[in-house]
Amino acid sequence: MLLALVFVTFLFLMQREVVSQNPQDEPWLKEIVEKRDGVLEMVMGAVNNLRDAMPKMQIKAPVRKQESQGSPACLSGYYTAAELRPVLERPPQNPTAPGASGKAFHTDNLSSSEQKEKERGEEKHCFNLYASDRISLSRDLGPDTRPPECIEQTFRRCPPLPTTSVIIVFHNEAWSTLLRTVYSVLHTSPALLLKEIILVDDASSDERLKDELDEYLEQLHIVRVVRQRERKGLITARLLGASVASGETLTFLDAHCECFHGWLEPLLARIAENSTAVVSPDITTIDLNTFEFMKPSPYGQHHNRGNFDWGLSFGWETLPDHEKRRRKDETYPIKTPTFAGGLFSISRDYFYHVGSYDEEMEIWGGENIEMSFRVWQCGGQLEIIPCSVVGHVFRTKSPHTFPKGTQVIARNQVRLAEVWMDDYKEIFYRRNQQAAQIAKERSFGDVSKRVGLRDKLQCKSFSWFLKNVYPEVFMPDLNPLQFGAIKNVGKEACLDAGESNEGGKPLIMYPCHGMGGNQYFEYSTHHEIRHNIQKELCLHGTDGVVKLEECQYKEKQLDPATDGYIYIPFMESINPINYVVKYY
Repeated sequence: MLLALVFVTFLFLMQREVVSQNPQDEPWLKEIVEKRDGVLEMVMGAVNNLRDAMPKMQIKAPVRKQESQGSPACLSGYYTAAELRPVLERPPQNPTAPGASGKAFHTDNLSSSEQKEKERGEEKHCFNLYASDRISLSRDLGPDTRPPECIEQTFRRCPPLPTTSVIIVFHNEAWSTLLRTVYSVLHTSPALLLKEIILVDDASSDERLKDELDEYLEQLHIVRVVRQRERKGLITARLLGASVASGETLTFLDAHCECFHGWLEPLLARIAENSTAVVSPDITTIDLNTFEFMKPSPYGQHHNRGNFDWGLSFGWETLPDHEKRRRKDETYPIKTPTFAGGLFSISRDYFYHVGSYDEEMEIWGGENIEMSFRVWQCGGQLEIIPCSVVGHVFRTKSPHTFPKGTQVIARNQVRLAEVWMDDYKEIFYRRNQQAAQIAKERSFGDVSKRVGLRDKLQCKSFSWFLKNVYPEVFMPDLNPLQFGAIKNVGKEACLDAGESNEGGKPLIMYPCHGMGGNQYFEYSTHHEIRHNIQKELCLHGTDGVVKLEECQYKEKQLDPATDGYIYIPFMESINPINYVVKYY
């Protein structure tokens, strides 16, 4: 290019010299003048060709590309510790301070005024706010106790680890737990990778979480708050946070978390390997009473994965043997049929490609199961990354009220069932009469966009999901002989499994509520009475009590009489009138 410019300059000077003389006076100049235009045209053509071969000027923000291993723009080797230094170094720690090193802070011997303060905090937030307020916002969690392969894990520069935007939704969250979550992210996330922290305020009424929070966060330059003027719930708030995020990935956290050593890099490394992987950390417990952080074991630990029951509730289960065998060490991801949905990372592009969230779902509930089904059925995968550990305060109940009550959850569940579960949705509807009524009345809103998304992405059937992703799932009868509640004809009461009855506990009689759930039973094609929600349990007679036990497919089977009554043979020695039951 430089030579071409010099040559053009030379021709320009030559042209000026030539035209300064009269070609009529010098015949030899006439020939040069006549050829001048042709020479210039040839040179300018060459210059234009060189210009077109140069990279174009980029006038907008550059797009980070996924480089291949052999690309000259892709750096070789591994990230160094210096490259992965956190955004913010922790201040010096007092080892005797409350909760230091993630230890428990006990608040048993309090004065009368302190006890009242503690009780007010527990009533408002459903955890020990008194303890939280006295623990440093920047507390450390002690030494890194993860397995050696996690501590020693290195991360290739090629493909480069993507940047992330951490999105935290809050509604009237306690000041100390919210800011401890923020500081925990800043103290443990590499500055190279953490693009920003976005706090999304879902219309909090606590005045301290407004101007005072904004002023406080001015010192933390990569932290900002966006706000919803009306209470719209977790789903809409997360969509708002995602819409203003600039990171290559989105990392969602709840507002009462603490991040352990090296939590972020394994999540982002997995997404760099597979952009369709939706990855969750290994979620550990922060005790709601003492705020003790349950640290991982250096020897590995017993892992769980997410599941669902046929009431569409999320739960945990131990890993099946085939998944244990597949994993060679703790750096291997755990494939999970469902995820809790509160803490996860996802490629921003893939988040929108696969349908983000169902915008017509309201407030909270069912969105994690919906995303689980959708990701798997549409070509992605859900994984838990054991080397990534994040603590979470698990409350026994929510401190918040929900507009429209629990009907919102049932409506959300109906939307996911109608879009993703095909004919298997009837199993859910039989177990949740409120949802069945919503489906019958078609009062769950328009799902045509979500059905269109499923068609556009050519997503697989729910049968495929059950066969290939979760073959261990308990499958109830698709067409049981009878189903519903079991009502005592001598009293206005129904048979009830009771709370948290996973087998072995006696059943109880409870006023009939007609909502399914703990009062839902099936008369199966195996002629047994089953309580089929999460796993296969049957009514089992013992001396004096009826319990739920694993179904045996043998011994005494129940035969329904033609009048719709079922007589239980193993109770013949007891007054029959109290134990004759009828489905309705």
